[in-house]
Amino acid sequence: MSLTEAFSILGIKIHQNVKTGNETETVINFLIKKEGRILSAQLKAGDKAPNFQFDTPWSSSQDFYETIQHQAAVFIFLRYHGCPICQMEMVNFKREIEVFNRKEARVFVFLQSSIATLTSLTKIEDWPFDIVCDPKGTIFQLYAVEPGGIMKYLHPAGLIAAIKAISRGFVHRKFEGKETQLPAAFIVKSNKTIKYVYYGKNISDVPKPFILAENLD
Repeated sequence: MSLTEAFSILGIKIHQNVKTGNETETVINFLIKKEGRILSAQLKAGDKAPNFQFDTPWSSSQDFYETIQHQAAVFIFLRYHGCPICQMEMVNFKREIEVFNRKEARVFVFLQSSIATLTSLTKIEDWPFDIVCDPKGTIFQLYAVEPGGIMKYLHPAGLIAAIKAISRGFVHRKFEGKETQLPAAFIVKSNKTIKYVYYGKNISDVPKPFILAENLD
């Protein structure tokens, strides 16, 4: 499979450099132009969970600490709503939400999508968890959830997940945020310390709901 074919599966049309016809050069230039990042130190279990202000598609300027009170929280950092893999993961977590409800944990899904994008495509009653709109990736950076390089972006597991998502009827929509953004998951205890951290190794590398639920104990 060529790089252009792999990008096509992920919903991206790449045009070769008209002067050189060099496919690799074109892909690398695309990613350099698309991304810009400064790596942050990753968080670990035992760290204090950073507080933040957040917007959902239906509310604005909420304070995380005030919102969660004394409840445990589960964070799922995805890419953006237009990504078929992310749509599929959101549906998976919706289907398995009871494993979190039984443990009285509140689930937050972070997307690098705008409020306008989400309100035009979905309703508050569609989702049993909080959707956080972070189009500039501010909270992603706060939790050191960074983009990956080209090899992580084009990892076979990510391509397989993209094919699976498309076969399930999820379609690629508007591009937003950082295209090579990697996922992550956190569990924050009621005392606001981090109990569990997982930084994804490719764009589809998200812990299963039952694994996160087990780590709530």
